Amino acid sequence: MPDNAPMCDYVEGLAAPAPPRRPTAWHPRADLLTARSQPLPPMAWPRSLRLLPHALVVLTAVALAATGADTTARLLAVAHSATLVVALRRPVPAWWLSTGLAVGIVLGHPPTPDNELWAWAVQACVLFLLALRVPTPSAALATGISGLVMLILELAGAAVGSWSLAGFGFVLFAFALLIGAVARGRREDRARLTEQIAATAQERALRTVLEERARIARELHDVVAHHMSMISIQADAAPHRVPDPPQALVTEFASIRATAQEGLGELRRLLGLLRAEPSGDEPPATAPQPSLAQLDTLLASVHATGLPVTAHTGGTPRPLPPGVELSAYRIVQEALSNTLRHAPGATATVHVDHGRSTLRLRIANTPATRPAAPSPGAGHGLTGMRERATMLGGELSAGPTPDGGFEVTAALPVPPYAEEPAP
Repeated sequence: MPDNAPMCDYVEGLAAPAPPRRPTAWHPRADLLTARSQPLPPMAWPRSLRLLPHALVVLTAVALAATGADTTARLLAVAHSATLVVALRRPVPAWWLSTGLAVGIVLGHPPTPDNELWAWAVQACVLFLLALRVPTPSAALATGISGLVMLILELAGAAVGSWSLAGFGFVLFAFALLIGAVARGRREDRARLTEQIAATAQERALRTVLEERARIARELHDVVAHHMSMISIQADAAPHRVPDPPQALVTEFASIRATAQEGLGELRRLLGLLRAEPSGDEPPATAPQPSLAQLDTLLASVHATGLPVTAHTGGTPRPLPPGVELSAYRIVQEALSNTLRHAPGATATVHVDHGRSTLRLRIANTPATRPAAPSPGAGHGLTGMRERATMLGGELSAGPTPDGGFEVTAALPVPPYAEEPAP
């Protein structure tokens, strides 16, 4: 039933879309010489498995920690594998620590042929976690440093495995860099897409508000123009109603008429900016704007379309400002149209309460009795009703009722009753 009510609430706090982010320059020193926290991002979907990457990293660390061939090697493997856990939050310090431990382990207690792959595997995993968090050029530099260190150790005769194992290790480093960079790029693309979607939604909401305001302004123009024309006509005719009017009075009425004509011209120029050009030679519509006096006709037409509707009037009806009459009529009309579109089979009630200084409207409907057909509308009905109430200094709220229906309530300020003279 609701005509995209969350979007209306969203529009009320509308802010200008943030400018697109510019690509930052490459700063390898800032990327690789830092101890700042860079937590591993959780999985975006499904939310129930958002911490699955963290669990997999811990399990990998546990598996690699058990690869030592003897007690000393196991302790070193545990220390080296612990850098994977550190890399979950601080990947740069973890990479430096892993590189230093790899050098110390190879020089102090070289792995045996049974477990010589462990140092390469741990370093590759740390490089993968690093590539997920730092820019790709910095991650490539870190991979090159790691490969260069291992190459120097191999050339120096340190036992880092055979040359075939070293070649496999270098391929493992490159593969870790590639997978990490691709995953980081996809995450950044998703973030940019999310920002673009949010910016597009903001622009669409802003455009909706502007379109509704323009439509309301076009309708109110006819009301204001009518009063301005009446002022001009009365000012022109007033001197002829008085025999031999003083010249000062004639001059004053002429000034009033000229001011009214000038204001009417300004209104017409403003309307030219707001009103769309009619197609062909068809003149713009000049029908009078509706008011609460035509409410019974509206309810009869709605009832004829298949929506049972009843009306209740409270307080003492009295003439209201044309803008209030028009906005009240349009609010009732839009609320009933929403009921027809979104709650087929429901019944509706319209309450109009004429208070001393407030006109209160309540349009409620019962739950739908059958599914609603897809609506071809733009989904901006609630936005327009809120704009009408806001422009008059009033309030409007809309939402579901406890029984599953929907209601719209509005409070529009009106001139208070004239005080009764004392007897």
